[in-house]
Amino acid sequence: MANVHTTSIPEIDTVRQVLAAIALVLCIGAGHAAPPFVVGDESIAVGERRSFFLSVPAGEGDEGTTIPVTVIRGDAPGPVLALIAGTHGYEYPPITALQNLRTALDPKALRGTVLMVHVANVPAFLGRTVYVSPVDGKNLNRVYPGDLAGTLSDRIAAIITAEVIERADYLIDLHAGDGNEALRPYVYMPETGDADFDHAARGLALAFGLDTIVIDRAPVAAPDATVLTDMTAISRGIPAITTETGLLGGNELQLVQLAERGVRNVLRHLDMLDGDVEPNDAVVWLEDFSVVRSPATGVFRPLVEEGWVVAEGARLGTVHDLFGVRVAEVIAPFTGVVNYVVATPPISEGEPTAMISRLADAPWWRGSSARRSRRVRFMSAGAGRLGASVQRMLASGAGRPSRSRRAEQHPPQPLLQHAALARTTRCSVVPPRPVLPGMGKDR
Repeated sequence: MANVHTTSIPEIDTVRQVLAAIALVLCIGAGHAAPPFVVGDESIAVGERRSFFLSVPAGEGDEGTTIPVTVIRGDAPGPVLALIAGTHGYEYPPITALQNLRTALDPKALRGTVLMVHVANVPAFLGRTVYVSPVDGKNLNRVYPGDLAGTLSDRIAAIITAEVIERADYLIDLHAGDGNEALRPYVYMPETGDADFDHAARGLALAFGLDTIVIDRAPVAAPDATVLTDMTAISRGIPAITTETGLLGGNELQLVQLAERGVRNVLRHLDMLDGDVEPNDAVVWLEDFSVVRSPATGVFRPLVEEGWVVAEGARLGTVHDLFGVRVAEVIAPFTGVVNYVVATPPISEGEPTAMISRLADAPWWRGSSARRSRRVRFMSAGAGRLGASVQRMLASGAGRPSRSRRAEQHPPQPLLQHAALARTTRCSVVPPRPVLPGMGKDR
């Protein structure tokens, strides 16, 4: 007697799912339109580019605002890449870069969807304010995921979370040195401990192409308490990086092009555009970054510049009262690289004066066969394109900077001292000085 196989209910469900998927493919192949991509009240069809405003409703004490958005939906399917600029109103190069890319990216050549926020914080942009909104005094990058019942910054964050971040498969939060920050370009790259997720984030960071990557090992926050833009994506399983390209509120062409080139590189890496990825083969890896805050209010006089390597105990700057009398010193808490330093005089107690990171070895990663979330399902499409370049970088000892390569790519930028030299000599561009009586190192 032949064996009789009885189909169970789970197997029937699986068959139905397979048949439904086949039917969907056949429908698409027969010319049926794909469903629209919806953001706010706008529905964007395949092959369409559309720019519009998301409305932030009025609240108690303010009239609300708008958020300028562009959606470019490619002719072919692919992932959704969200690009957010203008979180801080004085950070101009990423804003200009997205304006340029809005018209430069051709939907016919694009696979997937690019979702751009041109200026996340319009009140801060028009008000030319550093860090915070002129309406409620809040830092937009400290209130995520936002609150529709909160102040204006809270409501902006809530709408960006719902309409942009949660619709993305990947996200880049594009920043620059604010109006008071002399900053050397770098990328914040999350490292969560999830091998597949970290691989996806590392691909974004390397593809963006800057020569400095700061590893951020902050614990993944709960989705309702994320604070930061990129953490809002990360907590939802969306690979994300934060980039910094620009300084002191400038909008020079070279800084704009750094952001543009980085976005195009990531699009190629994700197989959303044709072309070869050009990752930087001279990456300096940093970790354990620390924002050094001012111990007093007054006038800050920096003694270091962005990109310098300093020794533990070195003076980063001095604080003076409004008569010019020195009242405090700002001291490096450890040996490391100056990512940015405040280069304008006004300073208040507790405000940042500089950010320093320790030198790190290049992270060596080998992929696992562990779970791959829906959010990283497109990683394999771009992995081959970038993978060979990344493997060559790792095999050749990437992470030690090449002066000639960096000088060729970013001539006007000050160069980091050689990482190997810094490790062996603990070199410092400024000599350590004693801490003034009654002062401790910044915590």
